[in-house]
Amino acid sequence: MLEKLPQPVIFAHRGASAFAPENTLAAFRLAAEQGVEAIELDAKLTADGEVVVIHDMTVDRTTNGRGEVRHLRLDEIRRLDAGSFFSAEFRGEKVPLLREVFEEFGRRLFINVELTNYNAPLDPLPIKVAQLVREYRLEDWVLFSSFNPWNLIRIHRLLPECPVALLALEGRAGWLARSNFMRWVSPRIIHPFLADVTPESITQEHRRKRRVHVWTVNRAEDLEALFRWGADGVFTDDPALAMQIRSRVKTPLSDQTGETIPKR
Repeated sequence: MLEKLPQPVIFAHRGASAFAPENTLAAFRLAAEQGVEAIELDAKLTADGEVVVIHDMTVDRTTNGRGEVRHLRLDEIRRLDAGSFFSAEFRGEKVPLLREVFEEFGRRLFINVELTNYNAPLDPLPIKVAQLVREYRLEDWVLFSSFNPWNLIRIHRLLPECPVALLALEGRAGWLARSNFMRWVSPRIIHPFLADVTPESITQEHRRKRRVHVWTVNRAEDLEALFRWGADGVFTDDPALAMQIRSRVKTPLSDQTGETIPKR
């Protein structure tokens, strides 16, 4: 399914999170209304083993509660307000279950599920997510990503038909993830950080038969450069802007070298 989407693929990063509270149904609905073909979200487990969609290890930043997600039960998390941190317009928005996202958007949008159990890497998150993917028959509609290679190994064993992508940290911290050595974990796709991407790095990955999906890209000049260089996808908080730029930047500059992302 991934290759059948409009190229380069625009992933609404945690939904249309520039205009709605991240990782909420409101943000995913807005992205769908804007016409995006794919969304990205973050999955982790509650204390009672339910898969919820939230980025941080704690609920502190994006809700009116406090505490680590893994130490809170689902009923405790569902009582929290996950919208007011963004604006009063979204007061009362809830932390969604992954099941809810699959119910509303499965087979409608392609979904990148980041496995974010970074403080509990041996927990059953991949097992629980795989069960949901099977239940909703979304094997052709999901991509799994993670900074933790073990997560990708585990989910690939459970869902070998689903693509996986290693996320690379910025700069030196991500050199191993970006290296040819890690292709055995993530043979088809790599997700590098914006500042580490050049025309040469995209060309190199394409020679390795790997797609390049770049995170997180919100400036018009960065989006335009990546599309011209031939990036296969971008994660963006502003999918409407990305789609607008994609519509007018059609052909990668195959002979362009030595160019880098503009300095901020």
